[in-house]
Amino acid sequence: MQNILEQLESKRAAARLGGGQKRIDAQHAKGKLTARERLEILFDEGSFEEWDMFVEHRCADFGMDQNKIPGDGVVTGYGMINGRLAFAFSQDFTVFGGALSEAHAEKICKVMDQAMKVGAPVIGLNDSGGARIQEGVASLGGYADVFQKNVLASGVVPQISMIMGPSAGGAVYSPSMTDFIFMVKDSSYMFVTGPEVVKTVTHEEVTAEELGGAITHTTKSGVADLAFDNDVEALIMLRRFSTIAT
Repeated sequence: MQNILEQLESKRAAARLGGGQKRIDAQHAKGKLTARERLEILFDEGSFEEWDMFVEHRCADFGMDQNKIPGDGVVTGYGMINGRLAFAFSQDFTVFGGALSEAHAEKICKVMDQAMKVGAPVIGLNDSGGARIQEGVASLGGYADVFQKNVLASGVVPQISMIMGPSAGGAVYSPSMTDFIFMVKDSSYMFVTGPEVVKTVTHEEVTAEELGGAITHTTKSGVADLAFDNDVEALIMLRRFSTIAT
């Protein structure tokens, strides 16, 4: 029994470490928090209950079967925000750049389903490079499932998106269908495709900030509702807002 408990704790430690200390340090160097650090600030202390911590992707192509990390790039669960129930998912950029796999999508869909059952808000902390290309159509199908949940939840429960990193492609289609979108200045971006692709296709040079930065989306396009100076301020204000929204 002791051996089993040690294995369990070892796997928990691996899940909490995400993509490893080197990538966590890189995240901090950019002024960004990790997926779990964000949830610690968002939820009341000690109230967050994580689901599916040990879920791993099922891809065997391109050597992915030798590269599995517990949690598969997204932390999901529920807890209390100022004493009120809320569900959330927080994408982990240290694990495959937060890219969405089939298993990753299933975790997100699960919390959205449960939120609709009990009438609680869903909060997405988005920090993702889009679809996980190694999984091809399976990853894109995962996005289709998430989009369907967005549609089904519309008008049923509040859906709040906090863009906290460079979200591109499929990673921004889902937030665009939610009720409220917030961003973080100088670290979060929303665009269908990045500046390099734009340059290749149209020969136009545009910066990430001009193409889909927080200022662009809050002052020009109207895609986002508010922009905050950093992760901590964004999450503290999100705590206040989620209480009002429910």
